[in-house]
Amino acid sequence: MKVEHSAEFRFNADRSRFFAILFPAADETDVQKMVRRKKGEYRKANHHCWAFRSLDGRGCPCEKSRDDGEVGHPGRVLLELLRHYDLEGGLLVSRIFGGVKLGVGGVSRAFREAGEGAIEEYKKKTK
Repeated sequence: MKVEHSAEFRFNADRSRFFAILFPAADETDVQKMVRRKKGEYRKANHHCWAFRSLDGRGCPCEKSRDDGEVGHPGRVLLELLRHYDLEGGLLVSRIFGGVKLGVGGVSRAFREAGEGAIEEYKKKTK
């Protein structure tokens, strides 16, 4: 299912703040534009992890993700969410570090929860 409009979700985990957005994206250029926009919006964010999924002209899936230096491969976690919900578009989560290290598992869980929150918000708006 192609993402038709944006949906955002905010989430806190051990003083770190996570800002997720699910948005329409036809290609990686659209994702990079959103990353630049969110970097300007969340200037204190250390990491902007994202995943992108769409179909190319032949109907073959095109998938990419980026961890932006974060531990736990959150880009891959976000890509798994797009696959699970069969969504075509971009999913970006920006993290503002709160001073408490979450560990690899904690980071992955937090990014997953933020991404799922944005997807749930999208579903609410779509109904």
